[in-house]
Amino acid sequence: MDRAQAAGYKAQFVCSGLWNGNKTMADIEADELTGIYPHIAAIVPTLTADIDEPAHQVSVAFAEDMPPRIARHNPVTGCTSMPIGWTSDGRRLPAESLERAQPGSADAQAWPLGDANASDSRIMMITPFDTLVESAFDAKAFGGRTSGVVIVHKGRIVQERYKPGHDMHTAQRTWSVAKSIAGTYVGFVRQKGFAIPDAPVREWNVEGDPRRAITVDHLLRMGSGLVSDSPGNRTDAVYMAAGDVRQWTTLWPMLHQPGSSFRYSNNDILLATFAARDAAPDLHPHQMFDALGMTRTWAETDWQGNYILSSQVWTTARDMARMGLLYLNGGSWNGSRVLPEGWRDYVTKPSGPQPEGGEFGYGASFWLMNKSEGVPADAFAALGNRGQHLVIIPSRDLVIVRRGYDSAGDQFDIAKFTAEVLKLIR
Repeated sequence: MDRAQAAGYKAQFVCSGLWNGNKTMADIEADELTGIYPHIAAIVPTLTADIDEPAHQVSVAFAEDMPPRIARHNPVTGCTSMPIGWTSDGRRLPAESLERAQPGSADAQAWPLGDANASDSRIMMITPFDTLVESAFDAKAFGGRTSGVVIVHKGRIVQERYKPGHDMHTAQRTWSVAKSIAGTYVGFVRQKGFAIPDAPVREWNVEGDPRRAITVDHLLRMGSGLVSDSPGNRTDAVYMAAGDVRQWTTLWPMLHQPGSSFRYSNNDILLATFAARDAAPDLHPHQMFDALGMTRTWAETDWQGNYILSSQVWTTARDMARMGLLYLNGGSWNGSRVLPEGWRDYVTKPSGPQPEGGEFGYGASFWLMNKSEGVPADAFAALGNRGQHLVIIPSRDLVIVRRGYDSAGDQFDIAKFTAEVLKLIR
């Protein structure tokens, strides 16, 4: 089982790294294929990735008597991991029938929709600020392995820096920042007139099933009360074994009353995404991305077309900053409303159960930095594994993006970095 999962992990990350991330194979091996789950970490380097460039497909063999693991890329949703033994027989995957703007299609337009005139050079040249951002790439200062930093103040980029091999068009996996993207997508669906987030999940709409009491609001607040296979609920069957997302997330029984207990879980966010998709099957995450100029952001799916919006989104640092600006603008973008009035207040309200003992509170798919020293109480953040950070501070008109390849034992201190940035921003 471990070899099969290792092969699936390698096929998926090589595929996404090459054609979402625009990365070299050397960078993928150094960044994406290190610092990974312990049970497959030693296996992944021993497996060979067979790259079919014309077909945008990666195959990784793991056993002599079994077919290889396969991941295939499409320009709309990125890479899809296929079940062992899958054959196409000329069939298209659900995502392969969708259309969207191509990467870079908005580049020539003015920031933030495009990349033209994005930077405020007057602030970028301030030596203490420049020195602080440079120190983010020094593990001794804040920890971790930083790959990119973008800071936006009053709508303009005031600092931007990347590690060698990365630039503003390099996409990385967001990990759990995708959960906040999912919460934003739910708002996008709500703005279109659909009854989200108060609606229940369709699969449990059976008389006598106590899970009928679970709403999308409970799910976004990690308060479903559902049990799962592990704390944090890594969802290995979906991430590394090409499991059907709907099948693996709807089978869990209820352990607590909805809204009474906080349990950080991939399943809750995946179920919230299902509810949004069931309410509005013609609305896709990439439609929201394209409206914001996030044309280098891919929300990947399973082979049945279900979005894996708990972790499996690839995006650039600039695209993450664009999502931050959407919240600074109160859900409006380029004169149009993308999120409902008051959605920022909704996602930052700690009305659900709260995590115990942590340094951050929790709203609806976003973490709250209201307990962080030197940080305003209205600061909130999207946080992901391996050091993916998006901090939004409305009272200071500020967005901070930090990307990385941190290991479990060496994490970037985003609260400390945010406090230091605030000392230099006026």
